[in-house]
Amino acid sequence: MNQPIFLEPVFQERIWGGTKLKELFQYDIPSEHTGECWAISAHPNGQSIVSSGAYQGLKLGELWSRHPELFRSSSSVFPLLTKLLDASDDLSVQVHPDDEYAGKHENGELGKTECWYIVDAEPGAEIIYGIEATTKEELARMIRAGEWDQLLTKVPVKAGDFFYVPSGTVHALGKGIVVLETQQSSDTTYRVYDYDRRDAQGNLRDLHLEKAIDVTTVPQSYVPVSYTVSEEKNLKKTSFVSNSFFTVEKWEVTGQAEAAEQAKYTLFSVIEGSGELRHQDSVYPLKKGTHFIAPVDFGAFALSGELTMIVAHE
Repeated sequence: MNQPIFLEPVFQERIWGGTKLKELFQYDIPSEHTGECWAISAHPNGQSIVSSGAYQGLKLGELWSRHPELFRSSSSVFPLLTKLLDASDDLSVQVHPDDEYAGKHENGELGKTECWYIVDAEPGAEIIYGIEATTKEELARMIRAGEWDQLLTKVPVKAGDFFYVPSGTVHALGKGIVVLETQQSSDTTYRVYDYDRRDAQGNLRDLHLEKAIDVTTVPQSYVPVSYTVSEEKNLKKTSFVSNSFFTVEKWEVTGQAEAAEQAKYTLFSVIEGSGELRHQDSVYPLKKGTHFIAPVDFGAFALSGELTMIVAHE
């Protein structure tokens, strides 16, 4: 089966979520506190469903295990997870473990290195990225003393910005930001600080201070990502990051563009505009909020319209 694999996302309600996933992408969200769209996911906590074609109705994890020929990966599990996040309020300050620590302490879960493309940001929006502590001892002391203003580094953001967030980085999205996140397929988060918020039952959310201190990289500071840009006929590609976890690019299509064969299975997320995908003798409509996978050896294809997509692969 050499066809694009279109996926239905799964939505997650969050204390900090809102309604922008409906407003920006016309998704049918479950509530006014919808924080996350797990758009391309085989993680057990929220799996995307194949929406059409020969494998319609299969969960992505089932497709991965039953049809490895579509992916030809050395990973035992689908290794990536694409999300859209609506930070209607500040997210907790958090940090993620690497593969080794998560494998040992989180029942074999993958670590969590991630990256963010800022889809939308209100004026004055900012993120937390990095810390001022220079030793583990200083980090532990400042956390336990609650010296958040002195510890945490804030960075202003705007739509179109990109941030690479390796495991061990203390970080948080601030309110008024919508991001597309490409990450390792992991749901492990260690909360460092949550603004003393209470959930719907009036309970403070759990913190994970000892694990957080264990896994935090010290020292750490924000370093902007260096992009590379290439242009072909009607197709502009911005390469953000490429490492052992993922390669992430932005593709901007204006008109009719030809795309070369993708040797690896590739994840596509339309974040702006609309158009069409033409592959072999078939035409597939694309619109903002569409997510699909091109399997291994998908072959050459064409894109048309006015489209902005985030494109990722192993």
